[in-house]
Amino acid sequence: MLVVKKFGGSSVADKERIFNVAKRCIEDYEKGNQVVVVLSAMGKTTDGLIAKALEINPNPPKRELDMLLATGEQISVALMSMAFHELSVPAVSLNAAQVAMHTTSAYGTAKLKRIDTERIRHELDSRKIVVITGFQGINKYDDITTLGRGGSDTTAVALAAALHADSCEIYTDVDGVYTADPRIVKNARKLLEVSYDEMLEFASLGAKVLHNRSVEMAKRYGVQLVVRSSLTREEGTVVKEEAKLERMLVSGVAADKNVARISVIGVNNMPGIAFKIFNLLAKHNINVDIIIQSIGREERKDISFTVAKTDLKEAMDLLRENSTTITAQDVTSEEGVAKISIIGAGMSSNPGVAAKMFEALSSANVNIKMIATSEIRITVLIDEADVERSMRTVHDAFDLAD
Repeated sequence: MLVVKKFGGSSVADKERIFNVAKRCIEDYEKGNQVVVVLSAMGKTTDGLIAKALEINPNPPKRELDMLLATGEQISVALMSMAFHELSVPAVSLNAAQVAMHTTSAYGTAKLKRIDTERIRHELDSRKIVVITGFQGINKYDDITTLGRGGSDTTAVALAAALHADSCEIYTDVDGVYTADPRIVKNARKLLEVSYDEMLEFASLGAKVLHNRSVEMAKRYGVQLVVRSSLTREEGTVVKEEAKLERMLVSGVAADKNVARISVIGVNNMPGIAFKIFNLLAKHNINVDIIIQSIGREERKDISFTVAKTDLKEAMDLLRENSTTITAQDVTSEEGVAKISIIGAGMSSNPGVAAKMFEALSSANVNIKMIATSEIRITVLIDEADVERSMRTVHDAFDLAD
C-alpha cells in the first residue's frame, strides 16, 4: 500500500511532537507500506514570518512573501527527516522544486497544475519515507509560490491523486469533524462520516479542519480522506462521496469571522453593472460570497456583498478607483461582522429549515444582516460579537448535541 499522511503545524510544533509523528509513520512503514509525509510549518512559524515581513514592509510584494513563507515548511521536513534517521529509518526531505509541484503564478493563492512523481517514486522504491513540503509549489518562472493558508491539505490530496495512493490521512489537533467547533460548543458531536459536498461547505464557511480546495480536489479525483488527531488514537471522520451519517436534517454549524461587508451605493439600474463590479474583483482574485441587490429606485440600486477581511482593502481601493466605470455614487464597508451557517445534505428535501434557524436566532436576540442559501447550506451575516452565542443556540435548535 501507498499511504499519504499530512500533519499540521501543531502536530510538529516541537521536538516531542516531531518524534511522535515520526513513530506513527514508522508503524505504517514497518508493515511494508510506502509512506509519503506532507508537513506544514511548525506551530505558529508562518504567523511569525508574516509578522517579520510586516515589520520590514507593511505591504510586502507577494512574490517575496511567498519566498519567505515557504521556508517554514522546509524547516519542518528537514527536521522530520532527521528524526527518521535518528530512529534508524531511511528518509528524504523534498521541497516543491525538487518534486516538482507545478502551480499557477498567483503568488499567495497559487493553484496546483501538475506534480512530477518520478523523484518521489524513485525514493519510495528505495524504501525511504518521503517527507514533502506542503503549502508550496513552483510556477513557470521557477519562482516559489504558496497555495494559501491551509494549503498543505491540498498538497496532500494532490499527491494522493497523482500517486494513486491507497489512503490519504489528514492529521490535525482535533480528532475529526464535529457538528460545531467543540471549543465553542462544548456538546458538539463528532461525525463518523461526512460527504465531500458537506465537507466542502464546512471548509468554505469557516470550519478550520480542512482547506476547501483540498476537499474540491478530493471530490474531483475520488480521494477518500480520513481526518484524525495526531495526539490521540481516536478514530477520525471519513470524508467520501456518499456518507451514511444518520441522515440528519442538518450535519453541523460553522462560523467565519474573516468577513467584511462592502456596499456599492447608487449604481445605475441597468444590465451589465453587476458584471463590471464582480469581474473587476475576480480579475484580482478576490472571492465574493453573499450578494444582495436592492430594489431599484430612481434608476439606481445598491449592491452589497461579503469578502474576506484580508481582501477588504484591495477590494475597496479597486472599487473606488473604478467608481466612474461602475457608476457608483459611493462605496462603503463594514467590519465587525461574521457568517454563521448550517450545513446538511438533508436540508434540500425538508421545508422549514431556514425558518427554524431564523427562529433560533430571533430567540437569542440576534439580528440578521444578509442571507444566502444553497441546496445544502443556509448562511447569515450577523454581528461578530454574537457569533459564539448564535452557534450554541442554533446547534441546540437542531438537536446536534452529543
